[in-house]
Amino acid sequence: MHKRRVLFLCTGNSARSQMAEGLANHIVGNAWEAYSAGTQPSGYVHPLAIEAMSEICIDLFSHRSKSLECFHGMDFDVIVTVCDNAAKTCPVWLGGGQVIHIGFPDPAAAEGSLANRLDAFRAVRNDIRARVIPILEEFTSGDTGTSAA
Repeated sequence: MHKRRVLFLCTGNSARSQMAEGLANHIVGNAWEAYSAGTQPSGYVHPLAIEAMSEICIDLFSHRSKSLECFHGMDFDVIVTVCDNAAKTCPVWLGGGQVIHIGFPDPAAAEGSLANRLDAFRAVRNDIRARVIPILEEFTSGDTGTSAA
């Protein structure tokens, strides 16, 4: 079976896009190959993103922050921008694929105690799971008439 490819794009590729990549590979990895990149990569994966994902048995520890340039020339079925900045600055993707924007708040911007900040990462993780995975499942089933915004 041919797997479809999805690229999750955000600005820093340190939290939201990394969590989306991990969730997609874990939940719908039988039908999708998920990747993530940043328009301005931070150079690291946020430790609280790693922790929030480890709580649901998804390991991001070996992940790294990647530039969009790493995927130049690679074809994707779907490109999902997960932050408003990436949606605004997303370059024209010459590799084809449908571009979908599904914005999530930046959990790295959360303030307060460590527990409060970790809760922000958990909330975004859960929201990504609830909003992104069903869209990929619709593509898999052949129903691509989705309005995701």
